[in-house]
Amino acid sequence: MTNSTGDHLETEQKYDADAGFALPNLGRLPELGGRRIADPRRIYLSATYFDTEDLDLLKHKVTLRRRVGGDDEGWHLKLPVRKDTRQELHAPLGEGAETSVPARLAAQVEEITAGKRLHPVAILDTERTVVRVPGPPADAQVEVADDKVTATRLDQATGEPMTWREIEVEALSAGSGAAAMLETVGKALREAGARPSASGSKLARVLTAG
Repeated sequence: MTNSTGDHLETEQKYDADAGFALPNLGRLPELGGRRIADPRRIYLSATYFDTEDLDLLKHKVTLRRRVGGDDEGWHLKLPVRKDTRQELHAPLGEGAETSVPARLAAQVEEITAGKRLHPVAILDTERTVVRVPGPPADAQVEVADDKVTATRLDQATGEPMTWREIEVEALSAGSGAAAMLETVGKALREAGARPSASGSKLARVLTAG
């Protein structure tokens, strides 16, 4: 459920996929009840992630980023709620600056940061192919995002960027129907060779590598 500021609960599952992985034909899922899947959309995203020098946000499973591209570009703060679900708070790109976090979002994590400065720690560029999968009832939609990611740690600017592929499946409504579709699509992905992600977030994968 999203309010006027864009804040909402986000429920999604993440899967790792090899470079040669082929998305299964989700249009053949019997749970769709004959509903047609729209053609995939391709979008390009560039996100700068922020944390303290000691990575206090990462330690608390919190992510804070400034992302350009896509339908929801802006600042995103994600706070853990329960398994597969996070509270996502938004602020527009115009708040703060490229290297300065909006005050409203910084205030949400001040108990974690304890006065330490938030600064950019990584940049992730993503080529994303998006498919929306409808199911009965009609609002039981999920969004499948096939991501090819290139990531750079800013404290290792001379190192080689990391690259990987992952699939995100997000419920687009809070009802039980969307939760059921999330599981249905996840099962189809696993049967096609995708694996539940070993990392809770893209940033965690980058900052805990090697």
